[in-house]
Amino acid sequence: MYSILVCDDDQLIVNSIALHLQKEGYNVFKAYNGLEALDIIAKQEVHLILLDVMMPELDGLSTTLRIRQEKNIPIIILSAKSEDTDKIAGLNFGADDYITKPFNTLELLARVKSQLRRYTTLGALKQTPQMLVTGGLSVDTQSSTVYLDGEVVRLTPTEYKILVYLMSHMGQVLSMHQIYENVWHDTPYAPENTVAVHIRRLREKIEINPKDPKYIKVVWGSGYLVEKSGV
Repeated sequence: MYSILVCDDDQLIVNSIALHLQKEGYNVFKAYNGLEALDIIAKQEVHLILLDVMMPELDGLSTTLRIRQEKNIPIIILSAKSEDTDKIAGLNFGADDYITKPFNTLELLARVKSQLRRYTTLGALKQTPQMLVTGGLSVDTQSSTVYLDGEVVRLTPTEYKILVYLMSHMGQVLSMHQIYENVWHDTPYAPENTVAVHIRRLREKIEINPKDPKYIKVVWGSGYLVEKSGV
């Protein structure tokens, strides 16, 4: 049974989401601010987090940063704000997805299932060789471990999935629509911001100079490319 942490300062929202998740067979932990969420994560096994942005004591974005220092648990941001800048902020802070309040329950459940599927099947791409290597960057898809010049690199589940997809198609230019469809397993609707933000965060972790990337290159007007390299 998967355990999901629901964190929002509105108790009615927490109880409503918890009820729907429990009907789907999930175990639910409840928190009403970021500090309570961090305490639960430290003590319990949590497989996914639904996290509000605006909360007392410790807001959702700061909580996300704290979680990302230790955990790669999927995080879906819940926000009452619909502006793209707010959504991008959540992704920049390490969230894997976002949903704007008020939201449709079926959409929320679909996003939860999608994130859990990716989180629990990392490295399970049947046609992917065990080791993907280009230069000093390598991915062991059996252990879901990424190495840069011999050092382990910590990625979020979404960042890992993007990297595996790109490195499984080295030498090919992949459009943002292709990346979104294969990583998010959803029909893309204006995916540019979502994909670009995750790739920017990925570059910050695997590139010496993210502004002059060695591994993930942009092909303007077409998409992204990882070239095969032996050095």
